[in-house]
Amino acid sequence: MTENDQGNVPSRQRKRFPGISSRAYEHPADRSALVALRKLSGFDTVFKALSGLLPERSLRLLFLSDSVRVSDAQFSHLNDMLRDACYILDLEKVPPMYVTQDPKPNAMCIGLDEPIIVVTTGLVELLDEEEMRAVVGHEVGHALSGHSVYRTVLLFLTSLALKIAWIPLGNVAIMAIVTALREWFRKSELSADRAGLLVGQDVQSSMRGLMKLAGGNHLHEMNVDAFLAQADEYEKSGDLRDSVLKILNVLPRTHPFATVRAAELKKWSESRDFQRIMDGHYPKRSEDKDTSVTDSFRESAGHYADTVRTSKDPLMKLVGDIAGGAGDLAGDLGGRLRNRFGGGAQGGPKQADEGGPAGDTEDDGTKGDGDAKK
Repeated sequence: MTENDQGNVPSRQRKRFPGISSRAYEHPADRSALVALRKLSGFDTVFKALSGLLPERSLRLLFLSDSVRVSDAQFSHLNDMLRDACYILDLEKVPPMYVTQDPKPNAMCIGLDEPIIVVTTGLVELLDEEEMRAVVGHEVGHALSGHSVYRTVLLFLTSLALKIAWIPLGNVAIMAIVTALREWFRKSELSADRAGLLVGQDVQSSMRGLMKLAGGNHLHEMNVDAFLAQADEYEKSGDLRDSVLKILNVLPRTHPFATVRAAELKKWSESRDFQRIMDGHYPKRSEDKDTSVTDSFRESAGHYADTVRTSKDPLMKLVGDIAGGAGDLAGDLGGRLRNRFGGGAQGGPKQADEGGPAGDTEDDGTKGDGDAKK
C-alpha cells in the first residue's frame, strides 16, 4: 500500500493480517481450482490474451460515466471501509469502487487487468455500517483471490449466451461453460464470505447482512438462530425428489442460497482454522509459489468426502450409504477370495495360523479404505 494508505487505519481496533495469502480463507473446492490454474506457467497471460475481446474498457467507462465513484468526497464512509479492508487483508493497491443506481441489493468485483468493485444503492440502503463492512471485505477478498477475472468472463459469456440463444449448438456449448463457471463461482462466494468475516471480525454482523439479503430490512421481525435453523431444515428435509429440486434450483444462480451461506460461515467461524488465522498463523503470499497442487486437491477431496459423510440431505446420505456399502462389500469379497485362493480353509495348522490373522488384518484394512472413501 502507499504511504497514505497505510496511515488510514480501521475505525475500531481490528487485527491485521500482513502478507496473508488468499489460501488462508478460500473454500477447499475454490482453492484447489485456483492453485491448479496458478501453477500453469503463463496461464494468466494466455487467458487475458484470449479474453482480449471482452469489453473491459467499455465496462470501466460505463461505471465512470453512469455511477458514482467512491472517494473522500463521495460516499466517504464507503471509502473508509474500502481502505480499511485493504489495510487488514494487506492488499497493496486499493481497487476503485463505484455505487450504481439499482434497487436490487448486489455487489460485484470485476475486471481483467485490475479489479473494480461495484455496489448497488439497494445494498447501501439495506445494510448498516458493520454489515456493509463485511460486504466490502467480501469484495476485497474476491480481488485478492483473483476472482474478478473469471467473474468478468462469466458476465460476458452469460450475455453472449442470450444473444446467440437462437443458435442451438452454439448456445449449448456456451451454456456448458457458463454452468461450470457458475459452479466454481458459487464456491468462490463462500471463500469471499470468509474474507468479509476476517475484515469485519464480527460474525453477528455477517449473519445479519446475509439475513437481510434474504428478508429485507426488518431485523425486528427476524432472528439469526431461527435463520440458521432454516438452513438445517433445508439441508435435511424432504426426500430424493427434493434433493434433485435443490440442485435444479441452484444451477442458474451465481450465489449460494443465503441460509446456506450463513450456515457455512457460522461453521467456519467456530473452526480451528479461523482461530489460527485470528491468532496470526496463516499462509503467506510469499509461499504461494511453493504450494502443492496435490495437497490442495487432496484437501478438496477430503472436504467433499466429509460433506457427503456428515450431510443430512437425503441424496447425500444415499451416496454415503452406497459408498459405505461398497466398501464393506469389497472388504467381505476380498476376504472370501483370499480364503478361497490362499488355502486358508484347506491348509494345515501352520497355514491356518498364518492365513487367519493375515486375512483378518487385510479385511480390516480393506474396510478401513472403504470407510475413508465415504
